[in-house]
Amino acid sequence: MAKRGPKLKFASPDEMQAKIDEYFESCKGEMLTGDDGKPILNKYGEPVWIGVKPLTVTGLAIALGFTSRQTLLNYQGRGEYKAIIEAAKLKIENYAEMRLYDKDGCNGARFNLQNNFRAWDADKPQDNGKKAPAINIICDIPKVVAPDAGSMESIDIDPQSVNDLLKGLGSKDGGSDG
Repeated sequence: MAKRGPKLKFASPDEMQAKIDEYFESCKGEMLTGDDGKPILNKYGEPVWIGVKPLTVTGLAIALGFTSRQTLLNYQGRGEYKAIIEAAKLKIENYAEMRLYDKDGCNGARFNLQNNFRAWDADKPQDNGKKAPAINIICDIPKVVAPDAGSMESIDIDPQSVNDLLKGLGSKDGGSDG
């Protein structure tokens, strides 16, 4: 007796790959050009793009015609679709990771990575009843106040005094070596 289950939306991995490629292409947007057909550049000399959409797992699921992200993840569990979906999710993860270096997208990218990609959830608090070990930060570097710039020329510095001072700062008891 043949195993029965819900009918698959995609008859083959190649059919799904074509839809995934369409999704990524649709997110690129369009380069803004002038009347002369040349790209319009921003203040950094880079072409201006309009209609750019962020790459998201949910956006991918919608583009594939699924009614939930979970359906996409279920397909990922099927051997023949696993590599295709993992590669698409890796591309989305890469996009989010690159946004970490963008002041406008940093917080959203971090949220996305922590909630949608397992390797990034290390910063999330774990509810296992254990507290994280305490970290003690010790800053015992003495404060050195520099003289104001106007009096720099009138200071005589004895090199031996500086060496003695540095030796004293390096010892644990605050100065004496003997």
